[in-house]
Amino acid sequence: METGKLLEAIIRNAIDGIITIDNKGIVESINPAAMALFGYSDNSEIIGNNISMLMPEPDRSRHDSYIHNYLTTGVKHIIGIGREVRGKRRDGTTFPFRLAVSEVNYKDRKIFTGFIHDLSKQKEAEEKLKEYTAELEMKVTERTKDLIKLIGELEEAKADVSLSLEKEKDLNQMKSRFVSMASHEFRTPLSSVQLSASLIEKYLDKHDFDNITKHTNKIKGSVQLLTNILNDFLSLERLEAGKVTAVEEEVNLIRLAEDIIEEMQLLAKQNQHIVYQHTGEIGKFRIDPNLLKNSILNLISNAIKYSGENTFIEFNSEINGDSCIITIKDNGIGIPFDEQKNLFEPFFRANNTGNIPGTGLGLNIVKRYVHLMKGEVMCKSEVNKGTTFTLIFKN
Repeated sequence: METGKLLEAIIRNAIDGIITIDNKGIVESINPAAMALFGYSDNSEIIGNNISMLMPEPDRSRHDSYIHNYLTTGVKHIIGIGREVRGKRRDGTTFPFRLAVSEVNYKDRKIFTGFIHDLSKQKEAEEKLKEYTAELEMKVTERTKDLIKLIGELEEAKADVSLSLEKEKDLNQMKSRFVSMASHEFRTPLSSVQLSASLIEKYLDKHDFDNITKHTNKIKGSVQLLTNILNDFLSLERLEAGKVTAVEEEVNLIRLAEDIIEEMQLLAKQNQHIVYQHTGEIGKFRIDPNLLKNSILNLISNAIKYSGENTFIEFNSEINGDSCIITIKDNGIGIPFDEQKNLFEPFFRANNTGNIPGTGLGLNIVKRYVHLMKGEVMCKSEVNKGTTFTLIFKN
């Protein structure tokens, strides 16, 4: 293939737009990509006309003076230096693009070539990211208000039980553990949100969307962690105030389990799978669906948290006559035997949990929910061999 034909084929099939003009701003050629960007189907509508027809104001009126000033002074304001500008389509709408201009001397003539890279999708993505960041910041603010409100309610609870010395002592101990745990558990995710938000601003300037996505996901994870912590606090407060009651109804246990698995599988670690099995010819049982679901969600969440990647979490249900048995089994770090007696105490966390985040309230809430449903909860665990929780209910 001749060099000229090869060059023509490259320009014709280029992804980005390419336009050439003479030293008076008259368009001499335009490739199909540029035609599509500006909304034209016939290049005769552009070739032979001034390039300013593709520009909105004020660049449209100033363009010829740009070329004249360069030819007169030799000072380059855009040639060899890319910049972001706006283009005008055939229908009058405008769009952003990155423009790079090069100069070529050909047969005693100056030819200017413009390389056009459409930024419409990038700008749209940046705008969505800004909106999402603002939304996340609003959620963090709302959750912080919830926490402040909760601390106020805890102070009111202290005043209500001040007549009982023993209860006041218990409340003070709980408050101390709450402040210590809250300051630790909130510091890490809030610091992560602040750092990621700052880095996102820097990566926006570089159009580094991989790192932007990475830090957006970190913000999502931190907000989810804060949400879980606050939900534990709010659940405990409602239980302490006696605002939680069990309302029995006939529940399709299999359908409820499938909904839980669909929700929790999204939070699972890499190659971590939740396997469900039901035993019994009957799939329905009279029980409070909300309390049961929250109890199971808490137990599966713990199984995910304290188990490693590439593991299975077994979730089984059995209905036999007037009995219903739920089991959740993992192969995680397990619970030391001598600490299992404190397992359902509020704020209790085993010594081997390390830096794994948690409030120490989840199992206490599960036990109280199960008791409200007139059931019982049992645990069997061994360090580094996993844990099995069993919930038993009878009608």
